[in-house]
Amino acid sequence: MKPSWKDAVYQQREELARLLQEPLARVASQCAPRWGNRESLNGILISGFPEIPHCTYLYCVETNGVQICDNVGKTGLVAGHFGRDRSQRPYMKEVVPSWGYLLSDAYISQSKHRPSITALQIVREGNRVLGYLGADFDLRDLPVTAELYEEPGSWRQIKGDPVIRGAVFQQCRIDSPLDRNLDQAMAIMEELLTQRGVFQTQIHFSSGQVTIWTLDDPLRYRILDSEALCDPDICLVFPPRPYPKDAVINREDIAHILDILQSLRMADENIYLRMSSINIFNGMVSLTFSCDGSHYMRADEFLRKSIAFWFGNTAGS
Repeated sequence: MKPSWKDAVYQQREELARLLQEPLARVASQCAPRWGNRESLNGILISGFPEIPHCTYLYCVETNGVQICDNVGKTGLVAGHFGRDRSQRPYMKEVVPSWGYLLSDAYISQSKHRPSITALQIVREGNRVLGYLGADFDLRDLPVTAELYEEPGSWRQIKGDPVIRGAVFQQCRIDSPLDRNLDQAMAIMEELLTQRGVFQTQIHFSSGQVTIWTLDDPLRYRILDSEALCDPDICLVFPPRPYPKDAVINREDIAHILDILQSLRMADENIYLRMSSINIFNGMVSLTFSCDGSHYMRADEFLRKSIAFWFGNTAGS
């Protein structure tokens, strides 16, 4: 099974936790004898700040979340935080494990409104907990050690707006300009996907437009309106390109996929296809219906489903 985005987050957090635990514990042990002395704690944090990699701010708080020293950053002391009540911040509401070290979940910072994370190290005097050494980190400053996760290929169904779902039988499909020339438009889309370097398309049936991405210019999308989709001359704008060898969807399956999409658009007056996308590299087909429900499915699985499957009658072969 391919790792999910949650697996990638877990791996990244594990690496960061290992990186920070030892230097934070060392600085916390120096804070214990000086606990309650603002000036002494400031000096310890200034000296220890270079030991904490990628850190934005260091500070000390009591067990009740009230800060007892100033913030220490890259430029030294940062005024205005002594006496600050941090008790309601997300990281203070998490339970510090028994071993005395917590790497919080990510949250949005108050000052710069950026995704951030905080490490808390318990400061002890013998068996007595004095408070916490806090270390804030801006996610922009942290190294990325996990690989970029891949989108899972399993079927995913996402429910949409309940208001739209509730009124689905009070509406009916109205032919868009694309619907009135759907055979020709789908033939043009097949040409673009299989012969002209288009690797992803979003077909907006209801508004009568198609958005495409090409191998020659993959970072920019192009919008083809109903007029373009009714004119085969549009194919001349895109130079011929070999079908990519690393595409997950077979070239000969593109026409069949488009045929099924056309059938789903026209099969029912109340429940009908509003939008669909095809990406030949991740091998996925997405479908959004008039009930605002969306499906993401591997192309080979999509091809095995009958029309009846989508309308709740029976599973496709």
